[in-house]
Amino acid sequence: MTKIVEAQAILHELGLPNAQQNEISAYTLLALCNIKEGDNWSNAEQQSLGVSKGIMSFISTNYQREYAPNTRETVRRQVLHQFVQAGIADYNPDLPDLPVNSPRAHYALSTIALETIKTYKTKKWSRALRSFKEQVGELNDKYSKGRGMARVPLHLPDGVVILLSPGKHNEVIAAIVEEFASRFAQGSVLLYLGDTENKDIILNKDKLENLGIPINEHSKLPDVVIFDESKNWLYLIEAVTSHGPMSPKRLFELEKLLADCKAGKIYVSAFPDFAEFKRHTSNIAWDTEVWIMEFPEHMIHFNGDRFLGPR
Repeated sequence: MTKIVEAQAILHELGLPNAQQNEISAYTLLALCNIKEGDNWSNAEQQSLGVSKGIMSFISTNYQREYAPNTRETVRRQVLHQFVQAGIADYNPDLPDLPVNSPRAHYALSTIALETIKTYKTKKWSRALRSFKEQVGELNDKYSKGRGMARVPLHLPDGVVILLSPGKHNEVIAAIVEEFASRFAQGSVLLYLGDTENKDIILNKDKLENLGIPINEHSKLPDVVIFDESKNWLYLIEAVTSHGPMSPKRLFELEKLLADCKAGKIYVSAFPDFAEFKRHTSNIAWDTEVWIMEFPEHMIHFNGDRFLGPR
């Protein structure tokens, strides 16, 4: 397993944080470089790969390392996002106008990273590495210099990126917008999003008022509010980490708050993983939905007679 060790060494030399010097990060780098066990680093190539059918497939085929299907989210959020921030990879270089979470989303080595990596284990490595750091910097240093660089990136459908404050809660909130909405609320508009530091980082005041939602009490709204105008459906979504899900008590409060809102209401509890979901199962209200970030393509329905729709 020489190449996995060498890939980890490259990530260390390029200044990646410790969390991005692990095994799965090294395998991801090998996939992006199209480097197999017997290859030289000078043979590294710049190829565009998706996560599941590209990177994960490469790892399985060439290194016989099998990861669970839900690991693709770990690769995307805990490896590739940081590779992009570090200047090692580019996001959607072939089709930069792709919408967030398009099935055609892909990653490729940046040109400067490719040229640097191809010199590994040669006399040119030190000079190339120094040039890379002068032009791009080290992500480890960027993270240590300010909390802003460690914030959670939220990619909005219009291409705007908002940096949320760090923490698991906001990782779930970002996944709700990027993953849940793109799968289960296509074409909807984000009306409200509350950051843990900035309670109304996104607040469409006019639209909320038009829907009969009292914005003077927006602090009582769930973490994310999305509206599908074509169906007149309002998605009310709680990110469940430190506080509770859509419980009977929370449902009663929201029904009272939204008494003048005529849109159909869909209540969703969003969890980071299955373990967190299991901790709250006894407190989830009937006629609500459950979405788990760890398994983004699936939902659990507590509403019996319907798949997904208003109460």
